[in-house]
Amino acid sequence: MAEITAEIKKEYDELVATIKHHMDLYYNQDEPEISDYEYDQLMIRLKGLEKEYPQLVSKDSPSQIVGGIAKREAGVKITHNVPMLSIEDVFTKEAVSEWIEKVHLLHPDALFSVETKIDGLSMTLRYRKSVEDNKLHLELAETRGDGLIGEDVTANALMIPDVKKVIDLPYEYLELRGEVYMSHEDFERFNDQQEKLGKKIAANPRNLAAGTLRQLDPTITRDRGLRMFIFNIQEGPEELTNSHCEGLDILQKAGIPVVFHKSCKDEEEVLLAIDTIGNMRDGLEYDLDGAVVKVDKTSWRNDFPAGSKYSSGHIAYKYPPEERVVVMDEILVDVGRTGKLTFTGSFHDRETGKPARLCGTSVSRATLHNQDYINEMQIGIGGEYKLFKSGEIIPKLNGVVKVPDAVYKAPDHCPICGSLLVREEDTADIRCINPTCPAQVTRTIAYFTSRDAMNIMGLGDTLVDALVSEGYLKNYADIYHLYEHKDELIEKGIIGKVKNTEKLLGEIEKSKENDPVRLLTGLAIRNVGKSTAREIMKHFENLFDLTSVTVDGFLQIPDIGETTAKDLYEFFHDEHNLEILRDLMASGLNMKVVQKEGTSDKLSGMTIVVTGTLPTLGRKEAEELIVQNGGKASGSVSKKTTYVLAGEAAGSKLTKAQELGITIINEEQFLDMIK
Repeated sequence: MAEITAEIKKEYDELVATIKHHMDLYYNQDEPEISDYEYDQLMIRLKGLEKEYPQLVSKDSPSQIVGGIAKREAGVKITHNVPMLSIEDVFTKEAVSEWIEKVHLLHPDALFSVETKIDGLSMTLRYRKSVEDNKLHLELAETRGDGLIGEDVTANALMIPDVKKVIDLPYEYLELRGEVYMSHEDFERFNDQQEKLGKKIAANPRNLAAGTLRQLDPTITRDRGLRMFIFNIQEGPEELTNSHCEGLDILQKAGIPVVFHKSCKDEEEVLLAIDTIGNMRDGLEYDLDGAVVKVDKTSWRNDFPAGSKYSSGHIAYKYPPEERVVVMDEILVDVGRTGKLTFTGSFHDRETGKPARLCGTSVSRATLHNQDYINEMQIGIGGEYKLFKSGEIIPKLNGVVKVPDAVYKAPDHCPICGSLLVREEDTADIRCINPTCPAQVTRTIAYFTSRDAMNIMGLGDTLVDALVSEGYLKNYADIYHLYEHKDELIEKGIIGKVKNTEKLLGEIEKSKENDPVRLLTGLAIRNVGKSTAREIMKHFENLFDLTSVTVDGFLQIPDIGETTAKDLYEFFHDEHNLEILRDLMASGLNMKVVQKEGTSDKLSGMTIVVTGTLPTLGRKEAEELIVQNGGKASGSVSKKTTYVLAGEAAGSKLTKAQELGITIINEEQFLDMIK
């Protein structure tokens, strides 16, 4: 047994921490930061170290555990009848051949099923015979969770058309495991809608499918269009479980969608089937992340254990990441709501002259992030680059093949308004600092009217855009002058007829009474969101008082750092912004902080996270009480958290608090603290 050096131990510990971080992002947050391929490379290195130094392996190593946890906020916890484990990955055809040889040494007559590995999330369906019609009726749908315990998502599963409510088969009980996925068409439809609404787009179909299945409102699952393929019979009669392929064929004849599967007798047929599935990928309406090879006779699978994390008698072959060489045609520059420049590369496939085909989709653009990234990747017109996309929708450049004549350089002036651009100190961000830049006006005004800011119902992105285009809105102060154009607006029908126009003008008038915290939030000052605005206004009686505060003065406010202090100072000492503030004040907007009855500083300096269902308080009500008594209500648990106020079904936040040793309190203890 090799001796573990300090360097090896350090590398191993860092690797474990990194992989666990990415497991949490992938399985629990549905927001991965790296590609499947990059994650696989980390796991390969980890397993390599553990093979060489087996004394490093512990029961909580990423190689020994399934990545997810059941999210109790979204449903009731369920213990699986049959563990829902992962499948061990292999990355070479040689590894597949070695595994087949191992199986045939013990069972020379063994057959194999080779099938598509859908890139989605696992769900098990439990069916039980009804005495009324002698048919199988769905009684429970459960997610994988940590492999042993998942969550009840039956209401959402019933919204998936591929999930049969009733199966006409003559069995007492049947338990099926499948993969829930989202088609490319439904995924693109969702992202198109999100873009139109100015909301965050989803990274890939797998993450969106996972988040959709966990929604508390089943109609969201229905509207987003999830699908499902069955890939395993967890429990059932012998005629279904003796031969895996024959069992799937029986289900298919009963109208149940099952994965593409092919029965193979030897290594040659298995490898051919893997290639067949690989060639199918471009034409499928959903993503694959490999091909699964299973021992067909299910009773033999336990003869080939693969550890506590993996199902016995299975392996998953992961295809090499797809890559194409593209030629850069154009670099597009846009300006965001905060004035930050964004860069997008437009290119064509060097071989075909058309958009590059990767993972079944056509790709002609990729994000270029910032000037530092452009310099590092040597990006310029005519340059040739590797385009990489491993099981992900977001394409990435993966190295230069041919250096361009010149590396692209960002413009000195805003491409929209012509103002001088500024690169922020110690960052890679380049910004237009002209607050009246047309590129920022629509986004800025729409943010001002949003729910977290002034909450002007009915004045959303589309209408704001129309009013900006027609010249009625040049900044957010103009919102309070729309009444001056009432007849003209009705005549043009921009807002609608008389009733709709009057209704919106009424909402605008009502918004004047909002707390100054909402107004400060709506000003869209960089680094000043809702919670920061709330903290700032604890220290001032009037929002206009901020116009006389120095940078050092802002730094005296808790949680305000140098960057935010400078942003605040610059905003409140800019003459154009002061003119807008005076206009808002003249229009009658509330600038004065009114201390609510029952306010105190009993929770001053405390950060409290509310999770789960409390006996009498709603979550927002509890958070308002925290703020009202001088505390900070946070949505995430960290080392800075003082308390976690936990109720029933308090999920991952409670678990994290326990891991960090943070004090957990209940509603009664919380109310005692603010008496």
